Amino acid sequence: MKVLIALSGGLDSATMLAHYIHEGYIAEGVSFYYGSKHNDSEIAAAKEIAAHYSINHSVIDMSGVMKDFKSDLLLSGGVIPKGHYNDASMSRTVVPARNLIFASILTGLAQSKEIPFVALGVHQGDHHIYPDCRPEFIESLKYTALLASDGKVRIIAPFLTHSKADIVKLGLSLQTPYHFTRTCYEGLDNIACGKCGSCVERLEAFRLNESIDPILYINDEF
Repeated sequence: MKVLIALSGGLDSATMLAHYIHEGYIAEGVSFYYGSKHNDSEIAAAKEIAAHYSINHSVIDMSGVMKDFKSDLLLSGGVIPKGHYNDASMSRTVVPARNLIFASILTGLAQSKEIPFVALGVHQGDHHIYPDCRPEFIESLKYTALLASDGKVRIIAPFLTHSKADIVKLGLSLQTPYHFTRTCYEGLDNIACGKCGSCVERLEAFRLNESIDPILYINDEF
């Protein structure tokens, strides 16, 4: 069975890829360049992960389409907020309809390649901040993708009810190459800030699993 993975280069998508390979799927990865502050480092990480698993991997440039979108996550936006992932300030990192846009492209690509599944790495920790990561959106997206593809493509989100700590627990059991992954929202080279919501949530997940995160941080006090 084949699956098309939305491979951001982050912890969640890397774990998802490891999971489906472990389950015997033939996987392909797709990353999107859309003009985020951490896009370059994310895509570099995705390439490392894809090479580790010897899967086909492609990058789709969406920067021209999304250049006028409003979000502090983008190069055109303001300063990345610091603090916990559930803080109200993290809503400034929402990129409007990002998952809707990416999932639509992935659905069309999967149908063209005759790949029956598109896997998204959304998880429970995303629900509070990102409207296009909530269960009701994902359920509607599944239905829409089936209709759009005439039943040929199904969207799956295996971590929809999982916490970040749950994902790390699974990933550690699968020996996911977390040293390649990139989660930090800041556009720093080869080191994470340790203070943005994404870093804080990641560090917390490793701590809850009594494990050490293998990537480098400027500040890991959280």
